[in-house]
Amino acid sequence: MYFEQFYLGCLAHASYMLASAGEAVVIDPQRDVEIYLQAAATQGFAIRYIFETHLHADFVSGHNELAARTGAKIYMGKQAEAKFPHIPVHDGFQLQVGQVRIAVLETPGHTAESVCLVITDEEKSPEPWAVLTGDTLFLGDVGRPDLSKRHTPAQLAGMLYDSLHNKVLKLDDRVLVYPAHGAGSLCGRNMRAERVSTIGTERLTNYALQIKSREEFIRQLTSNLPARPEYFLQDAEINRAGASALSDLSPLRPIEAIELKKLLDEGAIALDVRPGDKFAATHVPGSINIALSGQFASWAGALLGLAASPILIADSDDALAEARMRLARVGLENVSGYLKGGIAAWKDAGLNLASIQQISVETLCDRLQNGALQLLDVRREPEWEAGHIKGAAWWPLDNFRVAPPEIDRSIPVAVHCKGGYRSIIACSLLRRAGFEQVTDVIGGFDAWQQAQLAVTAGN
Repeated sequence: MYFEQFYLGCLAHASYMLASAGEAVVIDPQRDVEIYLQAAATQGFAIRYIFETHLHADFVSGHNELAARTGAKIYMGKQAEAKFPHIPVHDGFQLQVGQVRIAVLETPGHTAESVCLVITDEEKSPEPWAVLTGDTLFLGDVGRPDLSKRHTPAQLAGMLYDSLHNKVLKLDDRVLVYPAHGAGSLCGRNMRAERVSTIGTERLTNYALQIKSREEFIRQLTSNLPARPEYFLQDAEINRAGASALSDLSPLRPIEAIELKKLLDEGAIALDVRPGDKFAATHVPGSINIALSGQFASWAGALLGLAASPILIADSDDALAEARMRLARVGLENVSGYLKGGIAAWKDAGLNLASIQQISVETLCDRLQNGALQLLDVRREPEWEAGHIKGAAWWPLDNFRVAPPEIDRSIPVAVHCKGGYRSIIACSLLRRAGFEQVTDVIGGFDAWQQAQLAVTAGN
């Protein structure tokens, strides 16, 4: 048996390909499907089957395009009510691919249609070798239960408890666990960074599997859920219908600096994808910075929304292409164009440039003691509760889509996150919202702790 995991770091998404006797199966494909076509061609396989473990909410799947380009059949849980041609699967469904057997477990909980795929390599053993758990079971966590329009979080959490204890945990402790997401994904809240585990390891170490009663499981899983981006439910519907091919996207339109200035004055969004330090040094006034490093697409989807029509600002054609691809992965397709010539062209046109001051944590400490500024922490709630800087205001970056923080606009504000990626995004949004005196803290809370500066915990 051939088996490969494809890990997409920017979405913390894992997809898989397995094959036997020259036929390949792809599980939970990302939207840009060339990676699977190339792998299959290299190995001499024909992609015949595609499985979706559920309707993904955090990214747009490539199942439609992959099926169209290969003739493969798509398999999905019967509760999905998918609108594209597919074979609905249920408990007891099995697919034989050469000497590999794929058995379906219906495991509702993260979503109603969720399934897990039990893989047996019959060439080596008649017993299951691995289980592909989708978003039902993660490493160190389980799927969030609030992504359904038809079921309450409590109802889904109860289903998830039953699915885990009555089905998944019935597997042997030696069975490998391969989930659809890793650390950083918003589909859970406590995932580990590893890419594979075992049923036995999860049984002993996964906090959610230590909860003994169904009632307590429901209570814990429905309490303090991470913010759910608006685009999650939209992506699920795109995946239910089946997304169009990436080749259908229209080419990006070059926009001259003078035209961009006019569009910005009319309310257009300029999305600068350069690194945060470059943005801080010089940028188009009113532009928003979400750097291509980190979870670019997730933050763009969460903060801009899928209906946005941003104009991209980048340093190179490669960066523009990468940004366009990553935005499409979460369903943000209506990119208006890009600043022709980048920041240099804006400067050459004689237009004003803006900058954001950046300071070290030592300088921040001195200024806080002198009462020279206010501090804004934009990390998520669990991060804040685990430890924060005394006197800081808290407004997680996820909330900026709803409204800017309620802080005094007349007092200079320094912004920090964990390591610096989110804080410069927040700074750009604050400046766009009319906050003039905004400073970014280099290295964020990590740098503050490394400098052994005072931290307080709790609320």
